[in-house]
Amino acid sequence: MKLKARLLDIQAGSKSIALLDDEAASLLGVHSSDRIEITYKNEQLIAIVNIASNFPPNQVGFYEEISKKLGVRTGETVEVHPAERPEGLSYVRAKIRGERLRENEIRIIVQDVVERHLSDTELASFVTALHIHGLSMDETEALAKAMVETGSILTLDKSPILDKHSIGGIPGDKTSLLITPIIAAAGFIIPKTSSRAVTSPAGTADRVETLCPVNLTIEEIKEVVNKTNGCMVWGGAMELAPADDIFIQIEYPLAIDPLLLPSIMSKKKAIGATHVIIDIPTGRGTKTKTIGQAEALAYDFIDLGKRLGTNVQCAITFGEQPIGYAIGPALEAREALSTILGNGPVDLKEKAINVAGILFEMVGLENGKQKAEALLKSGKAEKKLREIIEAQGGNPKIKVGEIEVGDKKAEITAIGEGRVLRIDNRKIAQVAREAGAPREKGAGVTLYTKLGDHVKKDGVIFRIHAERNTKLEAAIELAKKLQPVELSKRPEERMLMARVPTRIIRKKTFMLER
Repeated sequence: MKLKARLLDIQAGSKSIALLDDEAASLLGVHSSDRIEITYKNEQLIAIVNIASNFPPNQVGFYEEISKKLGVRTGETVEVHPAERPEGLSYVRAKIRGERLRENEIRIIVQDVVERHLSDTELASFVTALHIHGLSMDETEALAKAMVETGSILTLDKSPILDKHSIGGIPGDKTSLLITPIIAAAGFIIPKTSSRAVTSPAGTADRVETLCPVNLTIEEIKEVVNKTNGCMVWGGAMELAPADDIFIQIEYPLAIDPLLLPSIMSKKKAIGATHVIIDIPTGRGTKTKTIGQAEALAYDFIDLGKRLGTNVQCAITFGEQPIGYAIGPALEAREALSTILGNGPVDLKEKAINVAGILFEMVGLENGKQKAEALLKSGKAEKKLREIIEAQGGNPKIKVGEIEVGDKKAEITAIGEGRVLRIDNRKIAQVAREAGAPREKGAGVTLYTKLGDHVKKDGVIFRIHAERNTKLEAAIELAKKLQPVELSKRPEERMLMARVPTRIIRKKTFMLER
């Protein structure tokens, strides 16, 4: 069928979506979410169909992604035909039935995902099936390999290549800003690619972006690494394992994360990492609630690493409270810079040198923690951090106070006296996000107390930072409602521990950060 193109000034988030009226869809025999093949001159592509009853007849509407790929303009004629269902869909259905998938079947699914041949509904069905039926280690390995093969690969022609990754779920974890320069200062290669925040107040890329650009190309990354031994960049700009980024967008609204292992390890494999340390924060409010769960996950990471030819070890770290005192991109960058200068919170420093120390020992150095601490104390790690900042286009002489934070502030105080019994990671993250983080880099939360600290009545528990008064007011209201910091009371005053069901049922926040 020949139709006139009509360009729509709408983006579909990299998806290929076309719009038809009811009559054209009926003549083609397609329904909403079916696929059509569009031909323009010598170019062809497959698009997902949306149907609108009031759309002009004899026209096909193109979202920006299609018009850019085809180079078509409004009014030009295109050929439109129904397209066959992608082969990967039959394997998605097999997984829904609980069947084990073979390596080539998984490869076809991932290829269809990257080429946008599967609709969001079909992708959601696949991710849900993985969550319900689980993944064998063979399937996990096949998924990781397919994700790597369908994306870009960073080739540095050097060895060993070290890397560190956290499974996420804990606010304020800015340890990568310390570990990367510590490792690079020792003469090892560490091309740190990181994510932006999906549900947390700050991803590593968000923190680093307050110091220097992070949207580097593969060639620019090579140049930075060759100059400094390390980098801290946003992985999404390089199309490393792009299927993973698509899966994450599906997982988040479903509040499930069945692709954790292949997601992380595909990114590590794509940068050529030979030695990887996986940080697994453990405790209430994290992804792994117990040491037993964390150890089981650790052995899965190690097993998958062996299958992919990567030496993996895991650090099970304390996750009962945020790392350090700062939560939010600029606040965390300030705290990381302060720590590398010799100040900063003890827990942040301890976690950084312990994790860096394990990496050193993985490549044959003895007394890894002491080696990492010496590099921090000597100023070599600071010097290396500034070299990386400069190589990525930032100001190498930046001072802590020059990192701008939100000037709209409010302090949340204690309504009674007691010791800090619990800091709810999810709730404190919600408050920081309500203040505007991570989109507004200066927004976030500064804690004034940590577990075990004594707080007097009306004492400051934490401060909220925002860039806009409306955001500040919303965060204050949420903080009062959630009360993320719990103070201890006398035993006789805490006899009621919980009520089931609760009077107010609040939706749990799903933390997903890679």
